[in-house]
Amino acid sequence: MTGQRAGGGAGGLPGGAELLAAVLPSPTSGAGRTALAAVEKYDDDFGDAVDARLFPEEAATLTRAVDKRRREFTTGRICAHRALEALGEPAVPILSGEHREPRWPGGVVGSITHTRGYRAAAVARQVPGATVSVGIDAEPNEATPGGVLREISLPQERDLLAELGRAHSQVCWDRLLFSAKESVYKAWFPLARRWLGFDDAELVLTVDDPVDDTPVAASVTGSPTGGGVTARGQFRARLLVPGPDLPTGELTGFTGRWVVGRGLIVTAIAVGC
Repeated sequence: MTGQRAGGGAGGLPGGAELLAAVLPSPTSGAGRTALAAVEKYDDDFGDAVDARLFPEEAATLTRAVDKRRREFTTGRICAHRALEALGEPAVPILSGEHREPRWPGGVVGSITHTRGYRAAAVARQVPGATVSVGIDAEPNEATPGGVLREISLPQERDLLAELGRAHSQVCWDRLLFSAKESVYKAWFPLARRWLGFDDAELVLTVDDPVDDTPVAASVTGSPTGGGVTARGQFRARLLVPGPDLPTGELTGFTGRWVVGRGLIVTAIAVGC
């Protein structure tokens, strides 16, 4: 099977999230759809005294953490708590598993991301007998350091990036590829429970071109916030290794969406949502 997702909604995403609303499906767009909520925040949205907002169990994991790690973990968990509440679930401690993956409460799947100046979390309610997984990632819209692209990409992907770069120079395509592969891994791991390397999936990126003036999201207050979006599109990931057997068959790939805005790249996959 291929992990499927619907197109980004126009303000129907509980929790309030400008960029994530452009890449995650609206949970109300179809009968029987999985409930989905997302929260994103920028550095200015958090005060300095953020540690007190963690659950004691979460704070206990940071006793030896440096300040950067402490702030990333804390603000990411705050987004996760608020996303759970937007889903109608109680906020609970979100600890890390053996592979540093977030351990969500029973019946919930989700994903957390953080980058410079931005934190976000997306959660979805599992459905009995169905496959649900979420993967999100955010990166600065800046070129990756020298040499990184060859470490994370296949030759055919680099050829595609060069072609896209000539037509759409406002996007740092190497960083977008990295972000999309991070979202693939985050959606893959809860289903397969094993590592997936950068060369274990081949990605194809496409552009929604031209980007029109229609707002792609609505803020918490309901005002249009799509003006910051400079580009958006889709990606397909074909797995080059055997995938796990799911109720609907073998997992063979994922589809997702990406958006560029506010100096950021945000990618997302929502399987079964």
